[in-house]
Amino acid sequence: MSERKMVEGGCLCAAVRFSVMLPSKWCAHCHCKMCQREHGAGYVTWVGFASDHFSVLSGEHHLSWYESSPGARRGFCSTCGSSMLFESNRWAGETHVALACLDGPIDREPQAHAFYDSHVNWMPVDEALQIFNG
Repeated sequence: MSERKMVEGGCLCAAVRFSVMLPSKWCAHCHCKMCQREHGAGYVTWVGFASDHFSVLSGEHHLSWYESSPGARRGFCSTCGSSMLFESNRWAGETHVALACLDGPIDREPQAHAFYDSHVNWMPVDEALQIFNG
């Protein structure tokens, strides 16, 4: 059996620190309008973990949640504003972590584009990845 590796991460100001346990479930670039606006970017690269593989190490009182749509919430640092997390009833039992908030590598490269139907034309994309529109 392979050893489970922990990867730490956190927000820009380090007020919130967390860890995730590999293996991850998936990794994808999300092109939905909410991710674009929340992160101020053409897309956000998320990595999905079983929720019991995610732990807040410190600064839980700095971690705030915003209900971005019914049954979905986004976690951010109340001090620096870093957008780090996503949870939804649609993917119950998963915690999605913005890949750029992790300190080290994970066990996979991005595999797909999600919500590609709302991608922006000014952002280059890897056309070799699978495309999902929902």
